[in-house]
Amino acid sequence: MRSLLLVIVLFNSCTVFGQYHFSGEVSRNHVGKSVYLSLVEDYRKSTRVYLDQIIRKAKVDSLGHFQIGGDNLLEENRIYRIHLDGCSEDSEAKHFLGQCNSSSNVLFIANNKDTISFPTSFEDQALCTINATNPKASLILEIGTLKEEMVFDFTEFRSKASQKLNSKKWFGRLQSFGSELREPLAELIIYDFLSDKRNETYSYYLEDLTSNSYYTELLERLQIAYPNSNFTRQYEAEIATDKQMASFQSTSSVDRNWFLITLLCLSLVLNTYLIYQYISKKKNGKSRLLDKLTPQEQKIVDQILREKSNKEIAAELFVSHSTVKTHINNLYKKLEVSTRREIVALFKK
Repeated sequence: MRSLLLVIVLFNSCTVFGQYHFSGEVSRNHVGKSVYLSLVEDYRKSTRVYLDQIIRKAKVDSLGHFQIGGDNLLEENRIYRIHLDGCSEDSEAKHFLGQCNSSSNVLFIANNKDTISFPTSFEDQALCTINATNPKASLILEIGTLKEEMVFDFTEFRSKASQKLNSKKWFGRLQSFGSELREPLAELIIYDFLSDKRNETYSYYLEDLTSNSYYTELLERLQIAYPNSNFTRQYEAEIATDKQMASFQSTSSVDRNWFLITLLCLSLVLNTYLIYQYISKKKNGKSRLLDKLTPQEQKIVDQILREKSNKEIAAELFVSHSTVKTHINNLYKKLEVSTRREIVALFKK
């Protein structure tokens, strides 16, 4: 109730402070600290403060309040940031990087006619609540809550199967939520998050971009609501480039698959040829060895390979024991070996 009265009072006093009036309440620990108002025209620079975005500066008073007003904002809605600089004086390099623990900031949607207050919320948290005459002011805060839920889902189970299911679920949920907002500016924050190359979901984004009409529909909404804005042209250029990238990766994937299939086929053909050559060489080698031998010597070789003794060979071939010995000695000379074991190795290798 107190916050609502504050908005009404501030709205009625706009003529004193200018057409827009932004005010807030922070911890008294920040008395004397700087509060900056920034215009975020590039949605890719929405995650932290940039010096070139700052358009106004104020100080936190002795009661922990700050006020920023004027007549220098655009008449159309834009994304703005209030940034409370909680850095100490000796940490100047970190002032705009969001690295100081006591710093805080909030993104919101506003125009030159808005009255917005940022009261402290639960446990005196600053810049977490928005009361505004512009009904779209707090949309980015709502998106932030959904993004946190999505991040939790992705970190709970990090398997590829879980990531794929979560990507499909959250892309659909965030895009559906964005479409219902009827404010394409807020949707750009969603798009920035889903299409961030640093995210694990980037590959899914490229797939989604080629099959989902949401991205084209968002472009149409931007062209209707903000036809001459830099961020509309930026978005149009980005999705055109990303579609080319997605198409290239898809083509590359198909080409790579065909290359692997071709390589596999060639490998099979080559292996088959090498095996055939090996078998042929082995057979030819045995044939050349056998060609040196008489038919009777070939029979004796066969018996030796069957591990038959001289006595068993003589009985099998109906010859005398001495004849078998003579044939074996001839085999040693022709095959250039000196033992039965070498004969076996020669024909079984």
